[in-house]
Amino acid sequence: MRFLDEDDDLNPITTAVNLVDVFLVVIAALIISIAQNPLNPFSSENVTVIKNEGQANMEIIVKQGNEIKQFKSQGETGSGNGAKAGTAYKMKDGSMVYVPQGDSAVKGKSEVKQNDE
Repeated sequence: MRFLDEDDDLNPITTAVNLVDVFLVVIAALIISIAQNPLNPFSSENVTVIKNEGQANMEIIVKQGNEIKQFKSQGETGSGNGAKAGTAYKMKDGSMVYVPQGDSAVKGKSEVKQNDE
């Protein structure tokens, strides 16, 4: 009855069982990483992701509910249609002052002084 005394190290099924265990751990790690992703399709949070900020190939990905929108930069600064709406000034204390231009300006005296101290 030499067959019953077979050594476990020579049994090929133990290697297969160990490989199955390794694959189960890898699959569990992948599922956890998908759940942690901010763009997870199963989460209900609204998320904005900016890739390559300030570069010519910048991308903005916006997730609102179940809808994901992707915006790609065309590499141009200030491209688009529009008209100048006014001027913004940054004060020394860090506050911002917006002065409208043209017809949208409030009637009255609007003045911003700049100190060169």
